[in-house]
Amino acid sequence: MRPAEITPTAPAEFGLVQVWWGDGKGKTTAALGMAMRAAGHGFRTHVVQLMKGGTGTVEDVRGEYAAIDAVPGITYENAGHYGWHGFHDGSSDDEHAARANGGLARAQEIVDASTGVDGAVPLDADPTEGVHLLVLDEVLYAANRGLVDPEDVVALIDTKPDDLEVVLTGGHTEPTFVTERADLVTEVRKQRHPMEKGQGARKGTEY
Repeated sequence: MRPAEITPTAPAEFGLVQVWWGDGKGKTTAALGMAMRAAGHGFRTHVVQLMKGGTGTVEDVRGEYAAIDAVPGITYENAGHYGWHGFHDGSSDDEHAARANGGLARAQEIVDASTGVDGAVPLDADPTEGVHLLVLDEVLYAANRGLVDPEDVVALIDTKPDDLEVVLTGGHTEPTFVTERADLVTEVRKQRHPMEKGQGARKGTEY
């Protein structure tokens, strides 16, 4: 059965802060799943990725980008530097920090714009016209590694409008600087991971 056409709608109960952290796989996957679900209801949704700029073993174009492009009302942008910080990719801390801080500044711009949102938002509207749900993927990883100031992440949360849902992901270290401000905190804990046996990132599951 064909799904109904997606039409712009305003959420009735958005406004929480979610934190997804831990050493297990699934933080980004969960956040993107929520983003797609929200978009399916007609809620304007945007994803900013701070650390995922591609590596020598992972293609620059990830599966989620094509999926997002196919769904009205959800958009994304990637502020990640090529390579993962700390993985000897030849890039400097300054390069990674500049890209991560640019992504966080962009997220703050979207938060500020969302303050004026009242009701539905056109599905094709630029995110700077305001959104209902904002995912900051790997922002906690960037903060844990000192690439962005944790206080800037706190400021973003403190300045968000009451009805904007914000999802923060990333990091293997508990982000205590935001957990007290969060309404939902989930630790994604690893019990076993195929990478421990040499399995690399696989198209369709990791990217």
